[in-house]
Amino acid sequence: MSEVTNNPTHNRLLAKLRAMGPYLRDPQSKEGLYYFDCLSVCIDDRKSPELREFWGWWMELEATEGGFTANYHIGKYDVEGNWLDLAIPKNALEEVNKTQNCFHLKLVKTLEENFQLSVAYHEQSVEFV
Repeated sequence: MSEVTNNPTHNRLLAKLRAMGPYLRDPQSKEGLYYFDCLSVCIDDRKSPELREFWGWWMELEATEGGFTANYHIGKYDVEGNWLDLAIPKNALEEVNKTQNCFHLKLVKTLEENFQLSVAYHEQSVEFV
């Protein structure tokens, strides 16, 4: 059984967050503030891959005393690689919510089991249903 610590180093935390899948964005992350995103639904899959845009979510995970706060946003990932805070059409919203919920459960479990750290939603976080 591995040792659980509630005061992980930045590199140890990064290793566990990376192991969760392709969500962590290392270039935008720094110690105490980690950036994640998910391209949930392709808007037009007839376009060539480099021209595709997506509906999805992004999140900043910020260290707090005893855990983290997760500030989720939803919107459109454009062809330039930027997230736009736009309303998601109903036909894509269910899948975006599903991917966010699955990710959040995995995040909470990873941080709790490995570091005994909690995750709370930020007061400005988008509410997923």
